[in-house]
Amino acid sequence: MATKQTEPVTIISLQKLSLETPEPQPKESKTFTVEDAVETIGFGRFHIALFLIMGSTGVAEAMEIMLIAVVSPVIRCEWQLENWQVALVTTMVFFGYMVFSIVFGLLADRYGRWKILFISFLWGAYFSLLTSFSPSYIWFVFLRTMVGCGVSGHAQGLIIKTEFLPTKYRGYMLPLSQVFWLAGSLLIIGLASVVIPTIGWRWLIRIASIPGIILILAFKFIPESARFNVSTGNTQAALATLEHIAKMNRSVMPEGRLVEPILEKRGRFADLLDAKYLRTTLQIWVIWLGISFAYYGVILASAELLERDLVCGSRSESEVVVTVGDTEGSQSPCHCHMFAPSDYQTMIISTIGEIALNPFNILGINFLGRRLSLSITMGCTALFFLLLNICTSSAGLIGFLFMLRALVAANFNTIYIYTAEVYPTTMRALGMGTSGSLCRIGAMVAPFISQVLMSASFLGALCLFSSVCIVCAISAFTLPIETKGRALQVSDAEIS
Repeated sequence: MATKQTEPVTIISLQKLSLETPEPQPKESKTFTVEDAVETIGFGRFHIALFLIMGSTGVAEAMEIMLIAVVSPVIRCEWQLENWQVALVTTMVFFGYMVFSIVFGLLADRYGRWKILFISFLWGAYFSLLTSFSPSYIWFVFLRTMVGCGVSGHAQGLIIKTEFLPTKYRGYMLPLSQVFWLAGSLLIIGLASVVIPTIGWRWLIRIASIPGIILILAFKFIPESARFNVSTGNTQAALATLEHIAKMNRSVMPEGRLVEPILEKRGRFADLLDAKYLRTTLQIWVIWLGISFAYYGVILASAELLERDLVCGSRSESEVVVTVGDTEGSQSPCHCHMFAPSDYQTMIISTIGEIALNPFNILGINFLGRRLSLSITMGCTALFFLLLNICTSSAGLIGFLFMLRALVAANFNTIYIYTAEVYPTTMRALGMGTSGSLCRIGAMVAPFISQVLMSASFLGALCLFSSVCIVCAISAFTLPIETKGRALQVSDAEIS
């Protein structure tokens, strides 16, 4: 009888399954910061409007600052002013700018960028209009000083742009703002060539105040900085602003809830000199002072060089005639030396130089970084100051001045961007304000070097300008923080 073959049986051991539903683990709600929102929303129509409106503050500022250069010969003639009295007007404008740069910076970090920008434009437009009715030289100096105080608040426009722009666009969009300064400078020179000979300098000042008045009306389309709002605990206002930007850009907000630490310590001068920022702050101040010294030195020296031919150590014929005409101590012929059409043309050519290196400046800022780019342009500025000592033709001299204007403008572009990026939200406006204040000290000293020392020792003045630029180049190269590609900081706790 055959044995029945048994088939192998596979035994599966089953574990006891629990039919009970496991307790759900609490999910952490998603959160995002203003920086996350700005990067997620990206660049769009809002930023184009922001660039045009806030950039146009540079048109108004350039017209008010450059106004003195084109009006000086006329007021010298009308009020029979000496050289030092004409120079005092410029000095007092920058003195007002210097003092109120710090004041407006402190207030902007405490009460908001938009409010201070709005107040500064109202202030500037009001006193600019009053200047056109000045009955005397003393009133003119006082009212232009008040204009300088108002213009110092225009820097808040740059801060608002910086705080709304995504990181990768800051290095491109902020240098392009130089176009607006150039436009303002060319506009006031062009207007002066037409208005002053026909209806007078007072109408030129009134016309020059129009862009500022128009901008006051346009500010309603620009919101307060979302970074400032969250730093003061006003998260709802910041969220509404970001949602408006996302809608305008046809983009989306990041998922979650907006969170930022509420920062009680804002806008304190002592923070600039804290151990974390001390070296950065001191080096930035040196750079700002030197850049301003070189910038206004070039502008003021241009007229001296072209008019008196100081490069080749001679005096122009027109100046000799004026000097000989001084018989009994009267200097009346000197008082009424008006700008000729050729003078306006030379000013326009040299001013256009400010935009010449802008494409290379943008490339340098974004690929080489802020520090290296600034150190290179400062070094080149020092070199071109020394090249002015070469006895060359008029065309060669204009070429050197053209390059100098291009380089000093590139220097300003880079240091503006770096200063706005390196400080956190709690002290960004104050950092810009104190830097702008130191900047005006350089502007106040420049006339005495370009118009006084240069007459006595041409090479000595050039060496002084060049030496200052070399110091700034070294200071820029050794700055402790590179801000290229770095997110804007909210508080000093984020600085490593």
